[in-house]
Amino acid sequence: MFLSPLALVPAGGCLAALLLAWALAGCTLGPDYPPPVVELPQQWQNPSPLDPTASPSPRDWTNLFSDAQLGALIERALQGNFEVKMAAARLRQARARQRMVHSAGTAEIDLTGEGNRSQRSANVSNGASGAQNFFQLGFDASWELDIFGGARRANEGAAARLAVADEEANSVRLSLAAEVARTYLELRGTQQRLLIAEKNLAVQNQTLVWMREREQSGFGTRLEVVQTETQLALNQARLPELAQGIVERNYQLCLLLGLPPGALATELTATAPWPPQPTVRPPELPSELLRRRPDIRRAERELAAATADIGVAVAELFPRFTLEGLLGLQSTGLGALLSSNSRYWSAGPSVRWSLFNGGRVKAAIALNEARRDEVELNYQQTVLAALTEVERLLSRQRHQEQVVQTLTRAVQSATQAFDQADGRYRMGLATYLEVLQSQRALFVAQDQQLLSRQELATQQVALFKALGGGWQSVHGAAQHQQSPPPGAGDSQ
Repeated sequence: MFLSPLALVPAGGCLAALLLAWALAGCTLGPDYPPPVVELPQQWQNPSPLDPTASPSPRDWTNLFSDAQLGALIERALQGNFEVKMAAARLRQARARQRMVHSAGTAEIDLTGEGNRSQRSANVSNGASGAQNFFQLGFDASWELDIFGGARRANEGAAARLAVADEEANSVRLSLAAEVARTYLELRGTQQRLLIAEKNLAVQNQTLVWMREREQSGFGTRLEVVQTETQLALNQARLPELAQGIVERNYQLCLLLGLPPGALATELTATAPWPPQPTVRPPELPSELLRRRPDIRRAERELAAATADIGVAVAELFPRFTLEGLLGLQSTGLGALLSSNSRYWSAGPSVRWSLFNGGRVKAAIALNEARRDEVELNYQQTVLAALTEVERLLSRQRHQEQVVQTLTRAVQSATQAFDQADGRYRMGLATYLEVLQSQRALFVAQDQQLLSRQELATQQVALFKALGGGWQSVHGAAQHQQSPPPGAGDSQ
């Protein structure tokens, strides 16, 4: 309901009420935002197996692979990917919403104008049925005083939600960079596997020619020829599968870059050397994840916004004071509208206080308090999930490096075994079955070695992503690097 201060206080009391309202200005209801505190381990459970003198994972980690084409693809993806563009659009929406919330606490001035001609019924106006003109022009101003801080809390929440949208955009960029790197490494790995398979086929073709010549000269058997043809056919059957894997990863890269399928076919057709394995260690303290990972920063800003919402709801329990004013011109004739006698005005404060609402406001406060509790638990869960993800990837990386080392030794042994079996066969000291078995073992070892190196590389990409590297804030990385981590004593 709307009440005039004149109805609530004696004559002259309006000024006192207004002065009291101004004296209360600066009072901000609701809880102040406390930085979330989580218990973090002092060190990693799975220390990095890499060189301890290596540099920590930087934000621009994509350069660590020393592959210019990979870096160029990531930059193009950050410019052309539709998910990144949609995230940028959501960020612009959040900025607009923040401006809308901020403008709600400022004075509003409206310009009004009206002109009409009317005639009243003679039956209701004592026979006076003449037509009459009416013209009006004026300004209508109002300003709601933020006595109890509801608007200030709303501004806090809007600023926090803008930061949430910013961190969501950072998360999209981070995930995109990691996905491009993973797909590119899988593409190069599959190309290397196809190259090895083709080299093995070339050797087997030469062997088949030689075996047929031996059969014709009477030194070989038909069985040896058939065995060689069978092994050759089995290896040929792997080529279409590998080629299809290359095509699919090429299409996936096109999608990530926002390009039509096949746009990168020429650019990525040539088989490139395997990118050098980077040597990077994680940050020394697990607490650095609070600063580095955008999902944690987003969860922290969501908590700040939920806390501010409580203050907005609490402010609804108290009266709302507004200063209102009218200034304008009214006349029944257009020619006299601008004369001094046409002026009218009014000014004064008003108060609106909801005295009975069936408990709606208190229910809204309870709702926002429960929402804040949920968001705080989500923050703790996000931090715990981040720590678990990093630990799991550190453990996987250490074990995967052992797998790569073991398979490298297996390739060396298989190569020696094949050379010895081939030499013994040519000297007539072994059957060709031994040659085929050793050749098959060498091919499997080489293929498994490449798969293990590819898995290690993709795990390193996943680790860099989990550590929060490879992204830049839309507002500038320096802003995030200079701000203290949530939960480390800042209120942001």
